[in-house]
Amino acid sequence: MSLFPTRTAWTLALNNRLVAPPAYDESRAYFAIDGDRLVAYEIASGTQLWIASAAVTLRPAAGENLVFVVEPSMLTARHAADGSLAWALPLADAMATPPAWDNGWLVLATTTGAVITLRGVDGLVLWRQEIGSPAHAAPSLAADRVYVPTDDGRVVALNVETGAPVWERQLGGEPREILALDERLYVGSNDNSLYCLMAKDGRIDWRWRTGADVVGRPVADEHRVYFVALDNMLRGMDMVSGAQRWIKPLAIRPAWGPVRIGQTVIVAGQVQSLYAFATKDGAPAGDIAAGAELTAPPHVFENPQTKQPSLLVVTRHIAQGAAALLVTRATEPPVSPFAPLPNLTPIEIKTP
Repeated sequence: MSLFPTRTAWTLALNNRLVAPPAYDESRAYFAIDGDRLVAYEIASGTQLWIASAAVTLRPAAGENLVFVVEPSMLTARHAADGSLAWALPLADAMATPPAWDNGWLVLATTTGAVITLRGVDGLVLWRQEIGSPAHAAPSLAADRVYVPTDDGRVVALNVETGAPVWERQLGGEPREILALDERLYVGSNDNSLYCLMAKDGRIDWRWRTGADVVGRPVADEHRVYFVALDNMLRGMDMVSGAQRWIKPLAIRPAWGPVRIGQTVIVAGQVQSLYAFATKDGAPAGDIAAGAELTAPPHVFENPQTKQPSLLVVTRHIAQGAAALLVTRATEPPVSPFAPLPNLTPIEIKTP
């Protein structure tokens, strides 16, 4: 389903500066704000759920009805429903990247070059593996593997259950965030290239040279993989052959990897608008006015009741601090032709 035409479902002012990028699960958004606080909102309605004391140092991770937070010398897990503490684990090493969660596994990467995997539900440490270099971006998980992009230009594959090394592959530069699928990995690098690696053995299946460094994590659908680079281009590549199916110039400098909603790919930078392109041929599909400069990558959300796609956008204001808005598809004809929906007013966070 397409996001366009769009409407704004709600807006809110956080009235504080973000100290780390937000985290999300299926229904909630978690914002780390000034004053060592973590606040949770229901995405569908924009309703504040809870606020808790937490000295957040990196982007949290969320899953299993928990939110995982790296604090100074401590990893904590809080219940997503009310923010209460579920468990806490002292950390001997500083973290190089935000934690990564998937399917019950919580993966940490330290500045000393260790990868640590925990059981998310209770924080039990399952294994620790030294890989010889700090991670350059957060690890990615797929099937039975953990994939780590390293500062020294490698992609390292570890067994998710044991931590045993499976393979490693040297790239031509520092790898970015990895899009890990069951059979293939897609990863950009600061050597101006996008790589496709085979998940089985790390073999480079194909490589595409760009005009500048690749930005963020690629996205994919059933046929193509899409990525942006600092040459201000969006590319659609055949997933298997690596052939470039189309290329489109961008009116902005991308700050994060693209996101995909149905048949559109959306690109954002630290500007006041987001731009959408058709996955089929890269044709412009519309743009979204955010009202202020973006301060975090946009997040794709599907309302569990309506099944409609939405996009959560976080911006920064000089006076308001961070703010957020949810953009969703405009319903035609209106859902209720007899009484218009009331306008939602911004929600202010009260300091406990």
